[in-house]
Amino acid sequence: MPAITPDLVAALPSPSAAVQTVWSFFENGGLFMIPLALCCVIGVMAALFKLLSLARNRVIPPDLAREVEAFELRLREGGSERVLRQFQEGRSTLARLCSVALKHRGKSLTEITQSVESAAREETVHLHSGIGVLDVVITVAPLLGLLGTASGLVVIFEGLGETTDHVAIARGIAVALNTTIFGLAIAVPCVIAHSYFLRRIEMLTARLEGLMGDLVHVLNKETAPPSGPVTPPSGPATPIPPAPTSTPPALASANS
Repeated sequence: MPAITPDLVAALPSPSAAVQTVWSFFENGGLFMIPLALCCVIGVMAALFKLLSLARNRVIPPDLAREVEAFELRLREGGSERVLRQFQEGRSTLARLCSVALKHRGKSLTEITQSVESAAREETVHLHSGIGVLDVVITVAPLLGLLGTASGLVVIFEGLGETTDHVAIARGIAVALNTTIFGLAIAVPCVIAHSYFLRRIEMLTARLEGLMGDLVHVLNKETAPPSGPVTPPSGPATPIPPAPTSTPPALASANS
């Protein structure tokens, strides 16, 4: 590891110089830096919101997932009170879906499945909340950057007739590109976060589908009538009366 010398420390920019550089970057960008900064704040807040809302304990707590997988065994042992209490509290997506399934306990498999699917669609909407904000930031930030650059170039080219200093013109073009740089710097992390959150939602949804399928079949198995051979009713059979053998009067008169 190289030693830290006084010359190296002196070469590092001071905090005040770094702040001054950042401020100059925003100041040279013009008015379009304000909506770009707003997009940056909104994107960061949306990413933090999705990180918290898609936490495992809020969607599929590991302990509750193990209880759902062993729910049939808990029913046989008679120790399902604690699990049912967690379902009723509804602190996670899995608990709320399990509560819906238990509310329709005793119904047919089709009815239980339809009720769970309806609740699952609503929960999926909640899981995707905030993704639309990232979509807007990803689309708007680069466009605002390009718009700021285009407006800056228009001002520069309007002043070409007043000066022939090519260095000043090049410097002005570089300053005009600040908004494009800032817009792309906002959009790229948002694209990465957007892809990560969508992939995580897909994984959580697939896991929920498997757990709820097992629970629905357990509930249906519990309420289904027992299958087996049908036993005939006990007791003497009802005798079948014999067919009449006498000739009807109308046929007798015809024969006579």
